[in-house]
Amino acid sequence: MRLGLVGYGAGGRLFHAPYIAAVPEIDLVGVVTRNPAPRAEVAADLPGVAVFDSLSDVLDAGVDAVTITTPPDTRRDLVLDAVARGVHVVADKPFAPNAAGGRELADAAERAGVLLSVFHNRRWDTDVETVRRILPRLGEVWRVESRFDLDEPGSLDAGPSGGLLRDLGAHLVDQVLTVFGPAESVTAHLDRIDQPEGTTDCGFIVAIDHRGGVHSTVSASKINHVSARQWRIYGSEGAYVSDGTDVQTDQIKQGRRPADDPASWGYERADRLGMLHTARGVESVPSAQGRYDEFYRQFAAAVDRGAAQPVPASEGVATLGVLDAALRSAELRETVRL
Repeated sequence: MRLGLVGYGAGGRLFHAPYIAAVPEIDLVGVVTRNPAPRAEVAADLPGVAVFDSLSDVLDAGVDAVTITTPPDTRRDLVLDAVARGVHVVADKPFAPNAAGGRELADAAERAGVLLSVFHNRRWDTDVETVRRILPRLGEVWRVESRFDLDEPGSLDAGPSGGLLRDLGAHLVDQVLTVFGPAESVTAHLDRIDQPEGTTDCGFIVAIDHRGGVHSTVSASKINHVSARQWRIYGSEGAYVSDGTDVQTDQIKQGRRPADDPASWGYERADRLGMLHTARGVESVPSAQGRYDEFYRQFAAAVDRGAAQPVPASEGVATLGVLDAALRSAELRETVRL
């Protein structure tokens, strides 16, 4: 599959390019960025990869698909331009401002006969893969808590198109929908701060009643100077408790790359393993391997061989529907049914 990467900010450089490079089935044709600093980073990180000034230029070079990882307020037009040219698309999350906008893009891709996948790479987080592995040992799952706090005030996307709910919230909601099933109702609270760009949500807690009976809460903060990645899962046979790390992101920031040593990539540190509590006692749970490159491996198979997409647009729309409900719930101070 011939792929073009549109955008080379922190997302394109840290969350896309390294994982694209780890998939032999993908030929990275070029990167679209106009700014001198990112162009220099492309030259250093991806020697020999062409740099283009626009989406049209990389499409003219001949690609099967593009990844759109530019700021949220530019994604709609770029996705529509790409699908209009008959090119498959990976859209960074959130791939639209709301569920209605997501359906517009999904419908456009369907009319054009191309794939539109949403980059919910955190389905392949190390901790999520570990959670999937231990669920059968918990019996009937009743209640789930997922918390992700970051001490990163400077990285909060400001203004009406930003906020932490659309950022980390999109990932955390997608994770619990994927593992525990569709949402039936949503109750939410948002922490807000005033910024020059406008009032911005900087923290949240979203409670979801899933159709299958599980009750989950997802929460996050970014300006409160605390870092934590925690799960609490309660079921009829016991509980699972973890206090882990953002493994793959930490590895990338340390300069490691998944293609360098695939066998050792994406495992939790031995001192941060989760614990399973049952009638038999307490035991540590070996870490499953997290692999964000699995998203791109599945996407390449979908383009080349007609395999299933990793995250079809319809699933991205479902996540946006929960985020829309969370915003309404926080505003109205009531539970919103979907």
